[in-house]
This record gives sequence, structure tokens and C-alpha cells, in this order.
Amino acid sequence: MTTAVFMVFILLFGLVIGSFLNVCIYRIPEKQSIVTGRSHCRSCLRVLKWYELIPVASYLFLGGKCKGCGKRISIQYPLVELFNGLLYVLIVTKCGFCVDSILYCLCASVLIVISLIDAKTYEIPLGCNVLIATFGIARLFLHFDRWYEYAGGAVVVSGFFLLAYLVTKGRGIGGGDIKLMAAAGLFLGFGKILVAAGIGSILGAVIHLTLMKLCGKDRVLPFGPYLSAGILISMLWGDGIIRWYLQFCGLA
Repeated sequence: MTTAVFMVFILLFGLVIGSFLNVCIYRIPEKQSIVTGRSHCRSCLRVLKWYELIPVASYLFLGGKCKGCGKRISIQYPLVELFNGLLYVLIVTKCGFCVDSILYCLCASVLIVISLIDAKTYEIPLGCNVLIATFGIARLFLHFDRWYEYAGGAVVVSGFFLLAYLVTKGRGIGGGDIKLMAAAGLFLGFGKILVAAGIGSILGAVIHLTLMKLCGKDRVLPFGPYLSAGILISMLWGDGIIRWYLQFCGLA
């Protein structure tokens, strides 16, 4: 199998998983099963046919409208599918096809779900954090010679967030954010989770303050999307960022 064909396969697989992510994003906050129940139009509740479930293509074919009631279909559906597919291609291109890259892809998908649910509900589902922690345990055993890096990663940022939570009595940080950084720290390790927290905090401050200024957004900050972006960036480029920082400080 040539590289190009393999990457097309990775892209298509990512699109299919992206379609399932949309199910999770809509159903988890509503306490609905993500396993049982046919996919349906959220406006007219009509059960969708198989060709209406083809990732991205069905949205384009239907012109972004439900075939039954004619209501607009959220652009989120094809965007999540496409973004997830492209992320899979990027991860495999950057890291090669290995166990780590498979875990990276799975983690990236969970981060998409976390970001969109937290942006809408200001809550991070516990199950998503548990999944990332499970991937972290898998990486811990894969790189057991450096177990202390992953163990330290699980507590260094989450411990600081927990302290902030206690000091502010929950006004400065959410419990879901603490659990996310504990799980992601176990997944990434000590150095990379520090990078993730730094990037996420900067993105959160800059983007949210800008949105408040331009759009009058609420002062309450859904931190999950920004932390997820930081985790994803650190996952792919964290080692390079750490090397650059150490060289910049004259420590390497």
C-alpha cells in the first residue's frame, strides 16, 4: 500500500470517527445513549437513511438541509468530521503509524468532544476524562522506563489547579478542568503537560478577552476548549517547544 493510499484510508477512517463524535457531542449532555438509538433529524425527528450519514459528503449532497423538513443542518457536523479526519492524517504524518500515534488519534477525538461540550454546557463529561486517563495508563506501560515522568505529569498541573479551586472556592477553575489536566498529565508526561497548560492559559486569556471585547461574551470562561488545544499542540510539538525554551534560557 503506497503512502498516499494509506493516508486516504486514515482520512476516511477519521471522517467516520468524526461522525460518531457528533453523536457524542449532542447526546452526552442530554444523557442519551451514544450506542443505541438511530440517528435522526434534530428538528423533525425523522430517522436518517444510510446515505444521509456519509461523513461530509451527505451534508454537501443535501445542501446542508434536512431532506424531510428542510431545516438547516448545523455546519458543526461536517466541520467536526473533517477536522477529526485531518487531525488523524497530521498525527500519523508527524508520528508515523505506531501505538503512540493510535493513542494520540483517540485522545485528539476525545478532546474535540470535550471542547464542544464544555463550550456549550460549561461541563466536561467525566467519561471523557476517564478515557484520556485510560490512554495515559497505556502510554505509562509503553514507556515504563520513564514512569516517573507520567506520574509527575498527572499531579503537577492538576495539583496547582486544585489549589486554585480551593482558594477561589470553585470560582477560578472547574472540577472538570482539574480532572482533565490530571488525565492529560498522565497521558503526556511532566514536561508536555506544563507546555499544554501554558499554551491553554495563553489562548484562553487572549481569545476569551477578545471575544468579551468584540462580542460581549459572558465573563465565565469555558476553559476546556483552550486546555484541549494546548494538550493537542503539546502532544504534537511539545518536545520541540521544550527544547527551544531550554535553549532560549541557556539551559541546553
